[in-house]
Amino acid sequence: PGLASMTNRLLDEGAAGLTANEIAARLEGLGAELGSGALRDMAWVSLRSLSDAALFEPALEVLQQVLGKPDFNERDFKRERERERTLVSLREDEQSPSTIAGYRFYRAVFGEHPYATRPVGDEASLQRMTLKDIRAYYEKYYVAGNAVIAVVGDIDRKAAERLTQRVAGALREGGPAPAVPAVASLADASEELIFHPSTQTHVRMGAPGMHRGDPDYFTLYVGNHVLGGGGLVSRLNEEIREKRGLSYSVYSYFSPMAQDGPYIFGLQTRNDQVGEALDVMQATLKTFHAEGPTEQELVAAKKNITGGFPLRVDSNSKIVEYLAMIGFYRLPLDYLETFNDRVEAVTREQIRDAFRRRVPLDNMATVIVGGEK
Repeated sequence: PGLASMTNRLLDEGAAGLTANEIAARLEGLGAELGSGALRDMAWVSLRSLSDAALFEPALEVLQQVLGKPDFNERDFKRERERERTLVSLREDEQSPSTIAGYRFYRAVFGEHPYATRPVGDEASLQRMTLKDIRAYYEKYYVAGNAVIAVVGDIDRKAAERLTQRVAGALREGGPAPAVPAVASLADASEELIFHPSTQTHVRMGAPGMHRGDPDYFTLYVGNHVLGGGGLVSRLNEEIREKRGLSYSVYSYFSPMAQDGPYIFGLQTRNDQVGEALDVMQATLKTFHAEGPTEQELVAAKKNITGGFPLRVDSNSKIVEYLAMIGFYRLPLDYLETFNDRVEAVTREQIRDAFRRRVPLDNMATVIVGGEK
């Protein structure tokens, strides 16, 4: 646990003999930005640069060095840099009931599956981790055969192909990573109570939900927008916040991944209101499960989703993230062009059917953090 994240973090801490400060200074002088990160399914490195060749070419060279020639310096890893920063961050997380609820929820839902572990790792795994582990991980996964490259900007197709060949050329050839194992459904309901000295109690409830490219994706997405994904206009918000004042923030959302990611319900409330708030959340889900949305709710949800869609693709940075997602999860290449049409095609009956099949009322994991001893 945490190996993918640590490997990714160390890429720009030193590469091709350049220190982290030298890498940062070069990029700053070119007006370029380098980004990186790692989650449960993927790790990424990104470059944002001006199109002028005099600025872009040296920025691209830095990207190639970071991707293809990381130093993995012992000092940066062990003594004063990334491992210590990560350990400090983990200890700080233990003071946050919301963070505790989040990672304990993943453990409750996914059990022994890799999705159960925190991407950043845990204290025991970080203490055991060595540079040998990191180098081996890098050599296995940071290879051209395992990479998806997305490009957006003032560039034509031929130039984009040459560019991707140059980026891939910084890596060894290699092959794709093995498939993530399937996620099992929960056999039973569970409830975990974790005391934390806070005036607010944090609740997470849910189960395995859906994956990227799931045939029920748009149906469940639109249905959840009505139930808890639509913010202040969602049914959960109406029942729990507006009518009863039990929580300032209540929500639900699907988090699709390569395999079924979680369907998450969440709220925070006063310690003395936890039971009532959880009862209302479960009752609201049960009613929606049986009846689905009203026609008025469905129309409003569709207008909200399709009306806000242009804002999701109104910059190159947003578009390139979508393209990377489409490539990584092998979604249809017309995903963006057909998005609104597929939302509009969802019916009330489809939502009722999908929620009955895919959202288990009796087999959900619940994690409650806070309260009184």
